[in-house]
Amino acid sequence: MNKKDLLKAIANGEDSRHQFKREPGHPDSLAAEMVAFANTAGGNLFIGVTDDGQINGLSSEDIKRLNQLISNVSSQHIKPPINLVTQNIRTEQGLVVVIQVEPGLNKPYMDTQGRIWIKSGADKRHVTAREEMQRMFQQSGLIHADELPAGNARLEDIDKVVFSKYFELRYGKPSNTTGVPFDQLLQNLNLARNGVPTLTGILLFGRDTNLHLPAFVVKAVAYPGLVMYDTSYIDSEDITGTLTQQYERCSLFIKRNLRHIQVDKSFNRPSRLEIPPEVFEEILVNALVHRDYFILAPIRLLIFPDRVELISPGHLPNHLDTEQIRFGMSNLRNPALASHAFHLLPYRGLGSGIPRAVALWPNLEFADDRRGNQFKVIVKRSVEYAGGVREGVSEGVREGVHGGISAGVNAALFEEADHLIHLITNQPGINARQLTEKTGKPQRTIERWLKLLKSQGKIAFRGTPKTGGYWLC
Repeated sequence: MNKKDLLKAIANGEDSRHQFKREPGHPDSLAAEMVAFANTAGGNLFIGVTDDGQINGLSSEDIKRLNQLISNVSSQHIKPPINLVTQNIRTEQGLVVVIQVEPGLNKPYMDTQGRIWIKSGADKRHVTAREEMQRMFQQSGLIHADELPAGNARLEDIDKVVFSKYFELRYGKPSNTTGVPFDQLLQNLNLARNGVPTLTGILLFGRDTNLHLPAFVVKAVAYPGLVMYDTSYIDSEDITGTLTQQYERCSLFIKRNLRHIQVDKSFNRPSRLEIPPEVFEEILVNALVHRDYFILAPIRLLIFPDRVELISPGHLPNHLDTEQIRFGMSNLRNPALASHAFHLLPYRGLGSGIPRAVALWPNLEFADDRRGNQFKVIVKRSVEYAGGVREGVSEGVREGVHGGISAGVNAALFEEADHLIHLITNQPGINARQLTEKTGKPQRTIERWLKLLKSQGKIAFRGTPKTGGYWLC
């Protein structure tokens, strides 16, 4: 950063990536600012600049003292310690120290009192919500949802017959010949902890998975139109059971709702699916094994005339992006689940599924929605077999009326309604004010969408306008 860049950044004011301090202040205060940057997206801390953007400057003596303070704070007042880059920039009003903090790789970072800080706009806030802390620990690989106890489940809820078949298939001998008690065997395989089945144990071998983990299902719908707000649907199923059962039922749902193409004119020759089944094999396994199990929401499988969408809770972990996963880059979110899924599902290893699917069917799109905290795979159907749907299909959407949404509404607004439904699904009990804050949209706009979605039966309101109420799907 040079003087010109410094003055431009100061002129733009404070935001989530730029913070001003007239002087360093107490070490704990400086540590909190650094922790907030490291736990979020990184940023620059300017020392020698007032809150209103006036440069008061520092002397050479101030710089010497400040460098020692910065070194002590970054190594002794922050856990784990962080590495910083500092730069001294001379201005007419004196020196300004720029402290550059990179996004941390070992989140969460804490101050000496064990507090976790993150940026919230131009300010910082103390993290107190359990779910938010869990996610930060998850990003650092310190905790995995698949290894946590599965609610009120007991060892009796593990299907011993199914487990025994799996054990013999994997290890080549019956489980009852190992000489290890059943509960200890489950614990050794990371399927139980302290006498309670883990989420992995119930997802793979539970007698009644839906009883203990009701949120972890697949909502599958096939629509006749091009948007999910159509008032009718062709096929719908809530797919429950173990992950193996979910995978099998999802595959059947896809096969019965896609076109089957005759290979040639011979009557006796079998037909083939319009999209290779192996494409869905890869993305289904990826969704079931690598979704974020800290989010209590279902996977959504949506089939339209021109595409198939598979939407998983949780955006791509850490710094992965959609281009990286195309080339096999990956980050193991659920290690215990993945280790067992390798033997139960057509799972061929970490990172290989997406490149294989792309090779089989290049018409794949990926959307990493960090705001909505979800990951979407879009499989484009062949125009030739999409029931007459062609490239210009979006024009028909804009001109027509779908599910009660008026003509002239563009695709971006459909996305906004989809985002509202996603928020309400993930946070039952959320109210209109909270939805306004989370979306950043005007309250009147949100209220208009809520009214429309309610009229379509997509959402419901509980309570009364006078005493307050909330929304749910």
